[in-house]
Amino acid sequence: MTANGDSVVVTGALGGAGRWVVDRLVDGGYDVVGLDRRLPEGDVPAGADFFAVDLTDGGETAELVADAAPDAVVHLAAIPDPLNHAGSRVFENNVLSTYAVLDAAGRAGARVVWASSESAYGFPFADSVLEPEYLPIDEAHPLRPEDPYGASKVAGEAVAAMVARRDGVPVASIRPSWIQYPGRYRVADVRAAFDLDDLADAPDGAPDAEGVGNFWSYVDVRDFAGMVKAALRADLDGHEPYLCHAPENYLGVETARLFEALYDDGPDASALEGEASAFTTAKAERDLSWSAEHDWRTAEDEAVDGPEFR
Repeated sequence: MTANGDSVVVTGALGGAGRWVVDRLVDGGYDVVGLDRRLPEGDVPAGADFFAVDLTDGGETAELVADAAPDAVVHLAAIPDPLNHAGSRVFENNVLSTYAVLDAAGRAGARVVWASSESAYGFPFADSVLEPEYLPIDEAHPLRPEDPYGASKVAGEAVAAMVARRDGVPVASIRPSWIQYPGRYRVADVRAAFDLDDLADAPDGAPDAEGVGNFWSYVDVRDFAGMVKAALRADLDGHEPYLCHAPENYLGVETARLFEALYDDGPDASALEGEASAFTTAKAERDLSWSAEHDWRTAEDEAVDGPEFR
């Protein structure tokens, strides 16, 4: 699939990551139809049209996707965490919207790329620190969420697999880490507050240790947008999940030391060399020819012009 003349529907097009994805796709020659709860403000890039929609309304969603007749659908819209909303609202919104969007995409014969999450594994929002079954964590690791956000992503991946089977379209479920934005990396605050001795002194499985929820992983928004674009071009068959992480942790500490401090008798971390991420992106590197290009040491204070619309 080439970008020339291809059309893509992007949901959540005005979200933090969505705006970067729209910019990347427009720059790559795609015609973009952006869907969100409202219309944009600011200078909209040429090659992008926007529509306001309630994505939990299957009728509205199906109508707009059918009218766009896209080659592909990128589904990014979601309530991103369970911390500031009722859990029932998070789960209902995310599952209904994912079903409506992916169902409409499949019926339109459009390939799908959508944002699942590393939260599907259950680590970020668990009441206590869950222990990985093995390291590094890959796409085959069991999904064990204990929160409505992670559970909504597991349900979404089930819908993704359904659509791929039923409609014969390729569906890529991207599982991004904590997305960071150049010049304003929020992980800097976690690093500033981090103390390895405090981590070692905390009770095994303590839920309040800084950054433990995703084992100090992150990804730059530009790398996330790059994986979306790579998945749109890749030769995929059926439903495939892909982790989307920077190759290193954001603390500047050897990862094996972090796991040794975190657990009295934890998973074997000997395969993690130096500051390597606890999550491996080997599958994305193989299937999508993708690898992260940005790291916290250079991007944290980097001055980059982002999308002009919001």
